[in-house]
Amino acid sequence: MRALEVNGVKIEWLGHASFRITGREVVIYTDPYILDEDPAKADVVLVSHDHFDHKDDENIAKISKSDTVVVGPESVTKDYKNSVTVKPGDEVEVKGVKIKAVPAYNPAKPFHPKEKGYVGFVFVVNGVKIYHAGDTEFIPEMEGLVSECVDVALLPIGGTYVMDEEQAAKAANTIKPKYAVPMHYGRWRDINLEASVEKFRSMVSEEVEVIELEPVGKG
Repeated sequence: MRALEVNGVKIEWLGHASFRITGREVVIYTDPYILDEDPAKADVVLVSHDHFDHKDDENIAKISKSDTVVVGPESVTKDYKNSVTVKPGDEVEVKGVKIKAVPAYNPAKPFHPKEKGYVGFVFVVNGVKIYHAGDTEFIPEMEGLVSECVDVALLPIGGTYVMDEEQAAKAANTIKPKYAVPMHYGRWRDINLEASVEKFRSMVSEEVEVIELEPVGKG
């Protein structure tokens, strides 16, 4: 499947943690480390943190127009004039899109310390609520996302720096979205994270539909 469409909202996986979400009047990108050959311009760019495989300045420039807004933690937004800075717990509205920043971190590993203030995002496009987890392992704060009634959860499964298949399945079973889409696995430019979508799927509750998207990006 090249795209997931939910109530008219189109979700495309470009690769790694990069997605393009197209609503009726808005185009949103997440962590655009990977793009396709002729990417549509963005209204909003959500950047979870400042690591090179999430905050790619060249790619952000490619998809930006004069009024594109970059949303992320201060380590990201300090480099952009049109930006909105968020920290975990903040709620903002940008170009009609309601966005909530949520925690994303490694409880024990050194790659994404909690004190850095890296984020994931819960955002609403034409009534469809999407959770982009960012670079995180399973963390206690995910239990609070049950009340968000998430429609689509974009969850890393590649391990090493983020959740592996087992932790991601625990996240899906905790959050209980309608759809769970795996991300942050496979070979992309300088990144190679082996993971099995089928292993992830086998551990996810039948109440959650796992959608394996075919990447449309190049990298």
